[in-house]
Amino acid sequence: MSWQSKSRISRGVLVGITGASGIRYAIRLIEVLREKNLLAAVIYSKAAAQVAAHEEGLDLEEYLRNNVGNVYRDDDFRAPYASSSSAPESMVIIPCSMNTLAKIAHGIQDNLVTRAALSMLRLRRKLVLVIRETPLGPIEIRNMLVVSLAGAVILPAAPGFYSKPKTLNDIVDFVVGKVLDVLGIEHNLYKRWGIN
Repeated sequence: MSWQSKSRISRGVLVGITGASGIRYAIRLIEVLREKNLLAAVIYSKAAAQVAAHEEGLDLEEYLRNNVGNVYRDDDFRAPYASSSSAPESMVIIPCSMNTLAKIAHGIQDNLVTRAALSMLRLRRKLVLVIRETPLGPIEIRNMLVVSLAGAVILPAAPGFYSKPKTLNDIVDFVVGKVLDVLGIEHNLYKRWGIN
């Protein structure tokens, strides 16, 4: 099922949400991109909805339907992003599960998130994978190397503490700010190193 606005597809940022811990990062990124009018669409998985309910007590489908213009489930192959002809300028998968990472690393396009991600790599467009897993074994590390060599940016959800975070939101903003840095989007979500 999809909810689409009648406007043409934006050339902004496509956000993919998969079933790893850290749905809060995705929600914050969506908020910031909406404020900046840079959100193209959101694709979410069934597992992401389950994690959102567990971690945040959030009905992810309802939240997205009420807050995002273009929303697609990852089983919607009629969505524009199933084809590279509709690829956006950039894509962020946040959080990116190890399952999703592995599929991208090996070219498996069995859902809308992985199809869109592989389109980004084929077109040499910006793809950011915000992985959230620990510890990492050799298989995950190898998969990260494969997608990095293919052009993706691996951005672990690993907050820095030089900005002296005081709340959980400060920690989330640090990671989301790093995503925006990679995308070249100006922000003031965290205090940068060396700036008083």
